[in-house]
Amino acid sequence: MRNDIELDAMIEDYLQGNLSAAEAEAFEQLRTNDPVVDHKVVAHKAFLETLKQYGRVMSLKQQMDHAHAQMDVEAMADQMRPHPSFIINLWRKNKSAVAIAASFLLLTIFSVYSINHNTKQNGTYEVMRREITNIKNNQNKLVRTLNSSGTKSDKGPSSVAKFGGSGFALTANGYLCTNYHVIRDADSIYVQKNGESFKVKVAYFDAQYDIAILKIIDNSFTPLSNLPYKLKRNGIGMGEDVYTLGFPKDDAVLGEGYVSSKTGHNGDTTQYQVSIPINPGNSGGAVFDNYGNIVGMITAKENQVEGAAFAVKSKHILEALNAIPSDSLGKKVAFSKKNPLQGLNRTKQIDKIQDFVYMIKVYN
Repeated sequence: MRNDIELDAMIEDYLQGNLSAAEAEAFEQLRTNDPVVDHKVVAHKAFLETLKQYGRVMSLKQQMDHAHAQMDVEAMADQMRPHPSFIINLWRKNKSAVAIAASFLLLTIFSVYSINHNTKQNGTYEVMRREITNIKNNQNKLVRTLNSSGTKSDKGPSSVAKFGGSGFALTANGYLCTNYHVIRDADSIYVQKNGESFKVKVAYFDAQYDIAILKIIDNSFTPLSNLPYKLKRNGIGMGEDVYTLGFPKDDAVLGEGYVSSKTGHNGDTTQYQVSIPINPGNSGGAVFDNYGNIVGMITAKENQVEGAAFAVKSKHILEALNAIPSDSLGKKVAFSKKNPLQGLNRTKQIDKIQDFVYMIKVYN
């Protein structure tokens, strides 16, 4: 309850323009990442607009009452009854006040109707939430219907993805790697890069290591050029610099840090602990060393420590890739001994890597 009150207060400050530039930017990011917060902002804004409209109605009513008080209606009626010839003169003398009063009356009628109509439409916040939930459920049913009928748009489904993550190419012919928990229980999965969306299927997964290998099955997909990186078979030491490129938002984001431990949660030897700021959308992103080698993949299982970042080691990704039959891969995957990124600075490495990094979108 307290969190809801604090959130409502923050929404109020945001809509009133009371937040600093940094706070407003952070809140915009929260709206982008959390549809519930975004819908609450929309609902609160509608509520404030209704209050403002009601205030305008009350102000107009006061002005109308004031204008009416300035007019001697009985005197005007007495003058008009016995002297019909005076009607035109009286209209000419008082037409401004009469017109204003009539305008106030019409505007009041329409405003009151609008408030009542909006009140019936909007109701309370809980009613709006239920309406939004129904809309989302109907969208999800539509996506499942389209998937079952085998039809889809070239640009991917129109509904909002339930969850997102990151992934990276393992082969030039469309095999990608991400976390298993990102795609678990998904009805359909798409990957996105440079504004293009491609449908994928799960080719292999290992829940123990939180690894999933996806295969692009979209006819519009064009095979990639040779991969600019390789998966490192050997481990790296504590304190070595590492970085990741993933999608905690719609644009790729660079995260930099170092290996803080050679083991993961509770001494898990299949993982590293890394000091890289991680957001939910980073899950499945590749972790690179200074030479551009992939040394691991960001993972965040439910039972791990909040605030700590972990990466499954690259040798387990290689093992998962080797578990796929070679005839399915098209040809034996081989990583060159020499890394094409070695010797390049961080900026040039990222320029070559970013075309092989994907946003993962999951629909349920």
